[in-house]
Order: sequence, then C-alpha cells, then structure tokens
Amino acid sequence: MVNNSTYSLILFLALCFIVQCSSNNADAALNVQSNSTVKLFIKPSLTDENIITADVDHLVMYDTLQRNPQLLLFLPGTNGIPQKGPIKLFETAIQMGYKVINLSYINTPSVASVCRDQNLLEDSECTTKFRTQRVFGDQLISFIPDQSYDAIINRFTHLLQYLKENDKNGEWEQFIENDRPKWNIISLAGQSQGGGMSAFIAKKIEVKRVITFSGGWDYAGVDKIANWYYSDSITPANRWYGVYHSKEPKAKTIEKTYKAMNIPKEHIFALNREIRKGKKAHGEGIRNTKYKDLWITLLTD
Repeated sequence: MVNNSTYSLILFLALCFIVQCSSNNADAALNVQSNSTVKLFIKPSLTDENIITADVDHLVMYDTLQRNPQLLLFLPGTNGIPQKGPIKLFETAIQMGYKVINLSYINTPSVASVCRDQNLLEDSECTTKFRTQRVFGDQLISFIPDQSYDAIINRFTHLLQYLKENDKNGEWEQFIENDRPKWNIISLAGQSQGGGMSAFIAKKIEVKRVITFSGGWDYAGVDKIANWYYSDSITPANRWYGVYHSKEPKAKTIEKTYKAMNIPKEHIFALNREIRKGKKAHGEGIRNTKYKDLWITLLTD
C-alpha cells in the first residue's frame, strides 16, 4: 500500500517527466520548423533563355510546414544582390506565413543617375518612362539597356511559372492565374530604387499590399517631384505603407513623395532610432532588427 508521502513523490516525478518530455518535444518541433525552411537560388536565364543581362540568382525562401501561405515579392535597390538579403526581414515574413521572393532584375544604372541634368531638362517625364521600361518592358528611352524580356514583370512571371513546374512542394500554382501572377493576393515591398519600382507597379496593378522602404526620389524638374507620384492608384490607399529614416539625406523628398501618393498618414513611418555603427540611415528600415515589430505591423492584415 502506498502512503501519502510516497504517492506525492511519485506524482511529482511523473509531472517532472511530463514537463521534460513536453520541453523536449517543443525543442524538436522548433528544430523541425527551423530545418523546414527552403532556400532556392535560381538564375533568371533558367526561367527565360532570352535573359542575359543581370543574370544573378533570384532568392526564394519559404517554410514547407506553412499551408496556404502568402507571397511577398521584394525588389532590391541599386546594386542589390538578392541572396544578400535583407535576410532577417525575410525570416520574419516567413515566420508570419509568407513565401518570399527577392527578385533579380537590372538595377543599374539607377533612376536618379539617369534622369537628371540634360536628360531631365529635355524630358520632364524621364523617370516615368524609365520606370515603365524597367518594370513593364516598353521601349521608351535609350539611356538604359533594358529589353522587353528584362522587365521586372517578365522576370517575375517566368520565375513563378518555373517554380510551378520545378518546385512541386512549393504549391506555387496558387499564385498563378492564366499563366500570369495573381497580383491581388501578392504583397510587394522594395528598398530604394526597388521601393520606387514596387510603388510604380502598385499604381498600375492591384496588389494585396505595397511597402516602400526609402523608395526613391524621382524628379520632373528642379525641386519638383515626378508627376507619376500624383497619378491615380489602382491599389487602394489603405494597402500602402511608406518607411524611411529621418536622417536620410533625401528624407524630406521621400516624405513628400509618400504624401503625393496619398499613403495614409498612419501608414507612413519616419524611423528615428540610432543608426547602427558603420551603417547608413538609408538601409536601416530593412536591416536593423530593432524594427522587427514594425516589420510585423507592415506585414499583418
């Protein structure tokens, strides 16, 4: 017969065993989830043989345990290399149930370096034509080498089609309709030139959300921001978000463009944390992990 003290000891040991097992199982689950992240590097030329320029790998990341995930298309800035991140931002998005594509596209020369001085003086719509050519492939100016097949939309479309055929576990078909991206369930984000490209796309195509991080400073003339900022947007205003750091050299101009695009005041975030040692304010929004809570806010419906 078991006395009360012995029974209490047995019960205590049993509870400790259960807690320990639960802890071990939780650790195992976390390890499985961590190990379930897929990272793919895909050359644009594998998806479209016409592509020769800027044939740097696209970066694709997602968690195989996520079901019916969302998709975040990210466009890097000038000289941006997709596989270099911003990885912490992407990991946050994946934890929230997103698949992430960091797209490789022709990101040099930049808009700001081409549509200036004489080029801008001769054509106040230079930046609009530049972005139209780089995004949609229309051949409008001769200052950049971009061909129709080099366009951001073409590269993204062919990448989705490639993933649908070659990465069956990714269930990419949910983001494709009639062989085209199903834009209304796709979120867009980008940094600097890429932020401007994301905004330019969202003006023309309805997307689920658009986040522009320090998204460029296009001009139509001296101290006059580009006309396209004021154009009507197909993507509703409440799906727009703008981020920049208050200490960026072009902070005031970026703020002016965000207001011109009718981004709601509560969706504009002027960052002001101390800049990381050796870094520039321009990249803080996408790389400083102290803004993780903001990233979650930006990516949450």
